[in-house]
Amino acid sequence: MVARRGSRRQWLSHCSLLALGLAAAGPGLANSPVRPRKVLVVGDSLSAEYGIARGSGWVALLERQLARDGIAGSVVNASISGDTTSGGRSRLPALLATHKPSHVVIELGGNDALRGLPLTMTRDNLVAMARTAKAAGARVMLVGMQLPPNYGARYAQDFSAVFASVALAEGAALVPFLLAGVADVADAEKLFQPDRIHPLAAAHPTMLANVWAVMRPWLK
Repeated sequence: MVARRGSRRQWLSHCSLLALGLAAAGPGLANSPVRPRKVLVVGDSLSAEYGIARGSGWVALLERQLARDGIAGSVVNASISGDTTSGGRSRLPALLATHKPSHVVIELGGNDALRGLPLTMTRDNLVAMARTAKAAGARVMLVGMQLPPNYGARYAQDFSAVFASVALAEGAALVPFLLAGVADVADAEKLFQPDRIHPLAAAHPTMLANVWAVMRPWLK
C-alpha cells in the first residue's frame, strides 16, 4: 500500500513537471498554432478568370475569404483555360513539388465533356490526381460540374455521377455543382458571357459560396 502511494506521488510529480515544462515553453508547445494552409487550385477556364477582370474570379475571392475568416493561408491558382483532366493529371506532379500544398482543389472535367471524351478516361484521371495529391500529403477536394439537357439525360447523369463516385472512393471532399445558383436559375443567361459557357464576374461570388460551404470545414 505504501509502495502504491509512492508510485502515485511519483506519477503526480511527473505530470506537474510536464505541465510546468509546457507552460515555460510558451504557446509554441502548450498551444501549438495551426500550420498555415496552402490551397492549390487546378482547374479550367471557370477558375482561370476567363473573360473577366483579374482578381474577380472565385479563386481570387477565396483568398480574401480566408483572410475575412481569420484563416492563415494562401491560394495558388494553377488553372488553365481549356484544360482537361488529362492535362491536369500531367501537370499535377510538378505543381505539388513546386508549391507543396496542404490542400488541393481539382476543378476539371467540363472540357472533357465538351470534347466528347470517354467518361472512363475522365474518371481514371480524377482518381489518379486524387491519389497523387494524397501521396504528397495533401487533402483533396473535387469540384463537380453538370451538363445542360441538350447533352442527353443519360450522359449528363453519368457525367455528374463521376465526381461523386471518385470523391467517395478516394475520401475526397465534394462540391456537387460549381455553377449551382448560376446555371440552374431563371434567366441564367444574364449571368453568362455571350458564349453562354463562361460566367460573368457577377456570378463568381455565388460560385465561391458553393465551394466555401464545403471548404470551410474541410480546411480544419
